[in-house]
Amino acid sequence: MNALIFVAIAAFILISQSIRILAEWERGVILRFGRNVGIRGPGLIILLPFLEKMIRIDTRTITMDIQPQDVITKDNVSLKVNAVIYFRVTDPEAAVIKVEDYYFATSQLSQTHLRSTLGQYTLDDLLVNRDEINGSLQKILDKATEPWGIKISIVEVKHIDLPKEMQRAMAKEAEAERERRAKIISATGELERSERLAEASNQLAKSPSALQLAYLQALTEISNEGKSTIILPLPMDLIKPFMEKHNV
Repeated sequence: MNALIFVAIAAFILISQSIRILAEWERGVILRFGRNVGIRGPGLIILLPFLEKMIRIDTRTITMDIQPQDVITKDNVSLKVNAVIYFRVTDPEAAVIKVEDYYFATSQLSQTHLRSTLGQYTLDDLLVNRDEINGSLQKILDKATEPWGIKISIVEVKHIDLPKEMQRAMAKEAEAERERRAKIISATGELERSERLAEASNQLAKSPSALQLAYLQALTEISNEGKSTIILPLPMDLIKPFMEKHNV
């Protein structure tokens, strides 16, 4: 009886050591006596008990958040920048054999290149040319991690934390720019208004009757605005015909 129990326990241990199930997105790097013998999976995997070891590798896209890094821009502005990186393992064997911990290595490499790459740009470039900088970082990191079997698909600079002094200076600059644009728009409107008035006066000067009609229309519009006493100079052109008739 004891022998049967011992055999059952031994069989259970052998089965637990030899059978693995990998999900669709997983791959298993098989090491036999410490040497790589290939990749298996997904599905049911059978290992040689105590002789083979399997290392699971997730081949799905991984999202890595890069903590804020201190960056000094090309124009000597100190700021903090963080980013997010999307990558996946394309070569499980290289990810196991070529680097000790591919996730940690990718994280450290990303932090280093984030500081060095952004330091080559001015503050205005960082704020304006965000897409260009993201593309440059993606190419640099993808090339550096390629020997590890890692594919960097997207790099996004998420947030640029400016010093308070720089924020106040930029706010003043933006306010001054808005005031300048408002003054330009106002001056442009006055110029167009003066041009239109000059054209209108020239047209009215060519036709005294049109001038009289415009005068009467102005009186009508003023009288409709409310009850008030308005004293306006009477153009001589309106009463000149009556004066000439009286003198005759």
